[in-house]
Amino acid sequence: MGKKWVWIVLLVVAVILIWIFLANVFSGKLIVSRYIFKFKRFELRWYSTLITLGILIDYFLARWFFKRKGWNIEHLDEALLWGVVLGIICARIYYVVFEWNYFRDHPSEIPKIWHGGIAIHGGFLGAILAVWLYTKFKKDVSFSFLEGLDVMSWLFPLGQGIGRWGNFFNYEAFGVPTNLPWKMFVPEDHRPVQYINYEYFHPTFLYESVWDFMVFAVLTSYMLKHYRKPGEIVSLYMVMYSMGRIMTEALRTDSLWFGHIRAAQLFSAVAMLLGAFWYLSLQNRET
Repeated sequence: MGKKWVWIVLLVVAVILIWIFLANVFSGKLIVSRYIFKFKRFELRWYSTLITLGILIDYFLARWFFKRKGWNIEHLDEALLWGVVLGIICARIYYVVFEWNYFRDHPSEIPKIWHGGIAIHGGFLGAILAVWLYTKFKKDVSFSFLEGLDVMSWLFPLGQGIGRWGNFFNYEAFGVPTNLPWKMFVPEDHRPVQYINYEYFHPTFLYESVWDFMVFAVLTSYMLKHYRKPGEIVSLYMVMYSMGRIMTEALRTDSLWFGHIRAAQLFSAVAMLLGAFWYLSLQNRET
């Protein structure tokens, strides 16, 4: 048997095992833990591990793209560090702002991100800020601000799709109760008070993860075959990701709110409109 068939067999076996595992978790026969292992007070959690994995995969793909473009790899390393730091800070700030009624009375909790509470929209804004600061103040940077945003936005949904599985292990970011065939069992201690008597919920983390992977696939094809003008990828990401987020957010039970509007839906709607206008304006502009 050739190596190709060995890999195919291994892939099929892996898919079957993952399917069996998810079927048992979704049915409630198996309860997952939020951590991989625990030593005294230290927990190596799935959430942080999967986010780190997503960043590492994105990093190596970005290295490949930088080499293809002939850009300086050192600039990628430095910009990524800026992006991770500012992304985490802004993701936390975004969450704190929309949960200010709680944090106003518990200010000591603001820096404790290990207690939970970061928002992807804040992280995206932080990453944009990092790219802008880096390209503005770094001398002889090998890529422009918009080129940096395009690379970031191309890889962002892949990292998001991987990171969403941290919600799976935490039993969070799920939706309202459902009886659909792919319903997910949620233990009682993780259920919202208003749904305490329900057992099965929409796995909205899964919906968004699948959508993120689809967005990544489309952007990858565009990046490698049709990319012509800086700004195309980030504008397409704003449109595509926002479409999916608006739909999944409507089902979630843990939304942040801006008055009577879900903050993520409002942010996504604005981003989708801006992205569509931006992309169309780029296409109408002479090369």
